[in-house]
Amino acid sequence: MSETEVTTAPRPLLLADGRPAADAWSLDPAMKHLNHGSFGAVPLVAQEQQAALRAEMDRSPVVWFPALPGRVAAARAELAAFLDVAPGDLALVPNASAGASSVYAAIPRRRGGEIVVTDHGYGAVTMGAERLARRWGGRVRTARVPLDADEEQAYQAVAVELSAATDLVVVDQITSATARRLPVARIGAEARQRGIPLLVDGAHAPGLIDAPLAGVACDFWVGNLHKWGCAPRGTATLVARGPLREQLHPLIDSWGAAEPFPDRFDHQGTVDVTSYLAAPAALDFVGRTWGWQAARRYMDDLADYGAQVIGAAVAELTGADAAVDVGMPVPGMRLVRLPDGLAGTRVEADALRDRAAQELGVEVAFTSFGGAGYLRLSAHVYNTPADYEYFAEVCVPALGEWARAAREHPTERPAR
Repeated sequence: MSETEVTTAPRPLLLADGRPAADAWSLDPAMKHLNHGSFGAVPLVAQEQQAALRAEMDRSPVVWFPALPGRVAAARAELAAFLDVAPGDLALVPNASAGASSVYAAIPRRRGGEIVVTDHGYGAVTMGAERLARRWGGRVRTARVPLDADEEQAYQAVAVELSAATDLVVVDQITSATARRLPVARIGAEARQRGIPLLVDGAHAPGLIDAPLAGVACDFWVGNLHKWGCAPRGTATLVARGPLREQLHPLIDSWGAAEPFPDRFDHQGTVDVTSYLAAPAALDFVGRTWGWQAARRYMDDLADYGAQVIGAAVAELTGADAAVDVGMPVPGMRLVRLPDGLAGTRVEADALRDRAAQELGVEVAFTSFGGAGYLRLSAHVYNTPADYEYFAEVCVPALGEWARAAREHPTERPAR
């Protein structure tokens, strides 16, 4: 493979003292960690901050918990500044799905009880929409968006499903399974014109996109800070604007229930919310060490390099092009087409993920869309070109063997 066939490998990021960026994390060095997008990875500085906060909580719980809402509100203001939204529009929730659940619990049926989602939607959020539709006695309409659809095609695919019966639209800003954008700004403008509430699932957006709500007209927006923001897990945001937000309540009723939005979300009883308080430390660490703009640029360059190196290895193995035409690509994430026979369904994709970790020592995401299996790459600052070169050289041949076995003995695919 000549140098002209792939993007030049970006120079790995270093810490201020010259050590590799990965030294700032506690990730197992015996594993290759190529799946930041699923569960994130928390830098040591944020782990230490959270541990200190937990120790403080356990030393004097009767002092800690009454003062907690004020501390949560202060952290919320810092996180709102990172997302470039008003603190009064942002509540903290355990994860993006919890934020969506709060929306589903609050929003009333006003028309025909129909909810419009897309076939790229995150499974848990879509299941929540289906449950709400059943409660309303309505139904879910699924907009079919081709993987290679450009902005106009994706917009039209959603807009055509809207009608006088639509009570809610749920659209991903960045899709989980297919690593693409959807035109949430245009969809939001259309929904606003029709008087239809819009929930934007921006689970992957914080940290990956600068000011992800800029220009987006939506009633509700949810985003995880534990993914690209590297905050401790259990930290996400629910942004709400407009009159419907006063109907939002946290999933746990506590003593702040009578407070307005978002203050009532700052009260969660005896729940350990040290993840909220330590989240600014994670964001600040990346910002101070490299700067978020430089970090995003590196992640995008690295994902591009990884996709080309691994894609070339898959193509050489199978004789078929492994490149994937994603209509609205996102920074830091790429898809590579897997050999036929692998990850044809979500269950098979998850089983392949587990097998790769156990047998190959790599943490990667495998996804399925339209019956095809994909490797989803999601790079972060601690990754290096060598990680992707290793996968191409060591793991792709193994995937080829597994695919061949799956095609020859389709009924013997492992259930795990």
